[in-house]
Amino acid sequence: MNINATLLGQTIMFAMFVWFCMKFVWPPIVAALDARKKQIADGLAAGERGKYDLELAAKRSAELLREAKEKAVDIIALGDKRASEIIEEAKVQAQIESVRILATAKTEIDQEVFRAKEQLRIQVTSIALAGAGKILRREIDSKAHNDLLEKLLKEI
Repeated sequence: MNINATLLGQTIMFAMFVWFCMKFVWPPIVAALDARKKQIADGLAAGERGKYDLELAAKRSAELLREAKEKAVDIIALGDKRASEIIEEAKVQAQIESVRILATAKTEIDQEVFRAKEQLRIQVTSIALAGAGKILRREIDSKAHNDLLEKLLKEI
């Protein structure tokens, strides 16, 4: 065998092998590599988006938490203010009620004092009549001496 012919045959076979690989083997491998490269790039981009979305969500949740705390403080302050108003209203109502009860009690006391004075006058009159009757040893006619008794009652 001739070395030149073998070398020429191997070169032709190698060129056909390279052409066959470039035509039929290389495109699917390149396509698979491109698909894998695109999938990896999409995964990394999704990871970055997820990381960015997570940061946004964390900021938003912190903002919502701060707003909720501010709202809670406002609600508590409003509740305290309303409680103070209710207490003040209750104090005013209690004071008004105490004045009314005091006035009613004073009126009742005045009426009781007046009744007691009237009963006392009646008793004093009857005692005076009994005493005068014993002194004079006779019975006094209350109709005849009514003016005298009225004057006596007024003096007492």
